[in-house]
Formats: sequence, C-alpha cells, structure tokens
Amino acid sequence: MTQQTLPRRALVAGAVLAMLAAAPAWAAKDATIAVGSNFTSLDPYDANDSLSQAVAKSFYQGLFGFDKDMKLVNVLADSYQVSSDGLAYTIKLHPGVKFQDGTDFNAEAVKVNLDRASNPDSRLKRYNLFKMIASTEVVDPATVKITLKAPFSAFINNLAHPSAVMISPAALAKYGKEIGFHPVGTGPYQFVAWNQTDYVKVKKFDGYWKPGLPKLDSITWRPVVDNNTRAAMLQTGEADFAYPIPYEQAAILKKNAKLDLVTTPSILQRYISFNVTQKPFDNLKVRQAINYAINKEALIKVAFSGYAVPAEGPVPPGIDYAAQYKPWPYDPAKARELLKEAGYPNGFTTTLWSSHNHSTAQKVLQFTQQQLAQVGIKATVTAMDAGQRAAQVEAVGQKEAGVRMFYTGWSASTGEADWALTPLFASQSAPPKQFNTAFYSNPQVDKDLSDALATTDRAAKAKLYKDAQDKIWADAPWAFLATERLVSAHNKRLTGFYMMPDTLFSFDDADIK
Repeated sequence: MTQQTLPRRALVAGAVLAMLAAAPAWAAKDATIAVGSNFTSLDPYDANDSLSQAVAKSFYQGLFGFDKDMKLVNVLADSYQVSSDGLAYTIKLHPGVKFQDGTDFNAEAVKVNLDRASNPDSRLKRYNLFKMIASTEVVDPATVKITLKAPFSAFINNLAHPSAVMISPAALAKYGKEIGFHPVGTGPYQFVAWNQTDYVKVKKFDGYWKPGLPKLDSITWRPVVDNNTRAAMLQTGEADFAYPIPYEQAAILKKNAKLDLVTTPSILQRYISFNVTQKPFDNLKVRQAINYAINKEALIKVAFSGYAVPAEGPVPPGIDYAAQYKPWPYDPAKARELLKEAGYPNGFTTTLWSSHNHSTAQKVLQFTQQQLAQVGIKATVTAMDAGQRAAQVEAVGQKEAGVRMFYTGWSASTGEADWALTPLFASQSAPPKQFNTAFYSNPQVDKDLSDALATTDRAAKAKLYKDAQDKIWADAPWAFLATERLVSAHNKRLTGFYMMPDTLFSFDDADIK
C-alpha cells in the first residue's frame, strides 16, 4: 500500500483542530462536594439515611419540599385542596415537566410512585411515610386525588419529605428493584455514575423545567469519612464544599481567605437510645442515672468544639410543636445513688454502638465511655459503618436485637412533630419497621401521637404533642445529649449552596463564579 502525504494546509488545519479539541471552549462549572459517609441507595424511598436522600435531590424532586429555612414550598405541585373530612387531597400538578428520559411527568406518574410507596409488598424502607394512603386516582393529566385511610394532618409535610420523590414510571418498569442504581427523575441534574466506594457524579439536565437552571455543569458527590481529609480537600481545592466540617478545624478554615465557614441552626438531635426491654435498661433509675452521668456541656466542647447545645427535649426547637425542658444536669453522685437504688451498686457491663464511624462519632463514644466508667458502668464501644448499622440494628426485631446502648441522630425532615416522635417512640415503630431502637412503649404516648394526627386544630395538636413529650422526657428511653449546629465550608467561588436545618442541601441556585 502506497503511503500518501497530506497537503501541508491539511496538516496545519488538523493541528489546529487537535488543539481546539484539547482545550475547552469555556471553563466547565464542576463542583465537588465532600460528605461524611457513604451512600446507601439512590432510591430515596428505600434509603434510611439523610445523606443518600440529599444526593438524590440532584436528580429527583417531589410534589412539595422545603426551602433552605425549612419552609414548606410547592415543587412539582402547584396547589392542593383537602376535603372537609380530612381524607381526600386533590393536587394540581405543574404542567410541561419532563423526566430525564423524555417521558411526561403527569398524574399517572404520581399514581405509579405513590402506589409503589404505599404498597407493603414493595418492602421499601420509607413505607411508613406513605402507609396511610388508601388510593391514588388520576383525575386528569394535571390533577391527582389521594385518599387516606384515616385523617392524617401531617400528610403534606410527609409529601415534602426528601424520600417522597417522583421517579420516571418508564425507568421503574425497566429497572424494577435495581432503580436505586439507575435514577431517573425531573431534577436539575442527570445521573452519570455511582462508584459505591468513591463518588456519585451527576451532570446538568438540559431539559430541566425551570428556565436558566441549573447553573453548574456537574456535581461530584464524594464520601470522605475522615474529618481531617475532608477539611484538607477544601484547602487544596479538591473539594468546593464540605460537610460536616471537623469542629476542631473550624477555626483554621475560618482563617483561609479563599474559604467561607458557615454555621447554621439544625434540627439534628443527638442521643443514645437504651434498649428498655433488656436489663438493666428496663429500670427507669438506670436510665436516669446515665442521663445524670454524662456532662453534656463538656461533651459538646470535646466532641463538637462548642458547635451544639444541650438537648432541651425529645424534639429539637426548630420542629413544629416541639416542647422545651431544662436539660438533664450533670450529677455523677446522683447517678451512683440511682444505680445503687436500682440494684447495681458496683455498676454493670454493657455495649455502646454508634450509627456512624466518623471522627466526631468516635469522640462521642470515647467521652461517653469515660463518663460512664466514672459511675461504674463499663461500656464496650463499636462505631458502625452503614452496612453494619443496617444489618445489626435496622433490620432486626426485638428478639434478635443485640443493641443495648445506641448513639445516633435524627433529623425530622418533614419539619413536623409527628415525624420527630412517631418513628422513634411509638410502640409500632421498633426495628425493623422504623427507628425506635429503644423498643420504647407507652400506651398514652401512642394515643397522643395518634390523636394528634386526627385533628387539624393547632391548639389541640399542641396539647397532645406536649403530653407525649412530657411522658417521654420523664421515661428517659434515651440519654438526651445535644442538638447540633451545622458547620460547613465552601470556597468563595461557589455560591447558592446551603446546608438546611435537616442536614440536607439546598443547591437549586448553586453556581461557580
């Protein structure tokens, strides 16, 4: 075969084209977000952790949601009406919205998603948010009617929860139970890839229904368990935003002229649940003793570097209908006296597990272990990753539960007291159904929570929720520790990216300048 020589003009043109191809015509707006733990699922209906749902906000939206201050807003819904008996919700949908696969978002799509979510046979982890739905009907393409089994006055708040998203029915039909690896929604970004140990990457959805958005070209969500590494990535420019910020490094990052350190209020409650069905935690005096044995102010300084306040009740102040109490005081002498009265004059041996294994959680475990030792309680501590937590705590019933003391947190992402109380304290909410890891049961609390959902009268609801919280505070199924302040940081090029009080992110208007 004869070798042919291209004319010189063609060679020059080829070289120019190669150079143009190698250099982008404009700087891509790519944001890297460093977060504190791995993601468990990209199907929000089947994710127990807030972080997975926070990431899913890239590509998914619900009918309702919250703004960055946790105020209820319309998203894919334009309006709603409730019947006089509190059973039927008629919702008008925003017109002209497309899923990322090109299919239409409409009333049929809402029906498909809510039928799936409210069907116990789907075995979705967030079933309890939707189990009150009796039926979902298509009135017309832009109108859907949802009928409840019984009045449930917090229902719109439930539909605003980050799990209550609209997934493409075509994608659900195609992927079935694997939808968590192939998300398709109406959100501002399209799913690109999920490397389960390293990152989730999303790119701008050009067909997004809100004009001019999104402003970023891509977001890479990167789990970085080690606090110090997360902070270092900000300083080197490997990350544009990081949460949570290691408290001990907050002052250092604050001095960096290229970064903004941001502290915001939260509804994130930190606590240790006691398995009240097991000795010695079936004894109220033991539970009281542990509450007295832990110095909350010192814990906040040691583990949170001051970025928290002692718990003032079972529900943090930012939640609607929260009641406030005087925090449990630090009194180790009183703790020892109560242990003696309970029949444990020399203390006892137990286990203390944590739902997370990041540095802050480990500090909480170590500090608590030392505090308990001072009153004679010897605790073996274990910091769990997401897989361990799911297998050993969330997926087991009372008889199989190995958990005794369990350090974790809860953020009621509906913004309303029902979701702050029912999943954690109602008798029917014990694992594997929900998150009552104390296996706490008080019939009057159950009745209060149930009655509160049957009324839309604010004064009546407030009275019922107050009574429930009074009883929970007195029964002490938890060691009530602290309500966190949220500390995040970002480089000054990144704007419009916020932490929300429920530890999720608001990034609709995120941009890189």
